Amino acid sequence: MDRITKNINWRNDTMLVETRKLSKKEVTVVTSLDVAKTFEKEHYHVIEEIRAIREKISSTEFSGLFYESDYVASNGKKNPMYLMNRDGFTLLVMGYTGEKAMKFKLAYINQFNEMEELLKGKLIEREKGIAVRQSLTKAIQMSKENERMHGHAYSVYTDIVYRAVFCKTAKQLREEYGIDKKANLRDYFTVEELAKVQSIEMIVSGLVNCGWGYNEIKHFITSSTLKLTAA
Repeated sequence: MDRITKNINWRNDTMLVETRKLSKKEVTVVTSLDVAKTFEKEHYHVIEEIRAIREKISSTEFSGLFYESDYVASNGKKNPMYLMNRDGFTLLVMGYTGEKAMKFKLAYINQFNEMEELLKGKLIEREKGIAVRQSLTKAIQMSKENERMHGHAYSVYTDIVYRAVFCKTAKQLREEYGIDKKANLRDYFTVEELAKVQSIEMIVSGLVNCGWGYNEIKHFITSSTLKLTAA
């Protein structure tokens, strides 16, 4: 089982349900820490309940519901924590009773529904983005700029796009999200941000195909008119 320690930085701060990338797949989850806090339980009790579930089902079934992780406590020590998807959460809180517990259960279910809808929209944008990036890559490869930039034209043009949308380069965004070069930066963008990035990339691709040079494209993309379009 993969051990997950990093958040996907795509989260509504008012929600406890979030998306994380688990085994190369984005999943809507909630943490055992948040469950404990919401249902007013000691976290170690929730951990014990999850481990009790693990004893009663197969390892394959358990790994499809819960994911081992950890968090850093106020004393700087790493402590165990679990992530759970909708089915894992449902199984865990099934025995939680009382009017207050019922309200919390319904609130979590609504949050799962909302986040899963957001995730669907994000996945759709990601699929659209693949075709856009392929078009941009092909346009750059066929241009003289790629040779002039010693094969780094794609990253250079990508920085133009990111500056237009985020006012930051890819390197600056990675530093902000706390991720290395191996992580896919676009996993950290919202649906709206992905749509903006793809819109600017389509324009860049078209300009490259028309024979525009880097300086011309940079000036055009960073113009105030285009920034307003991307906002």
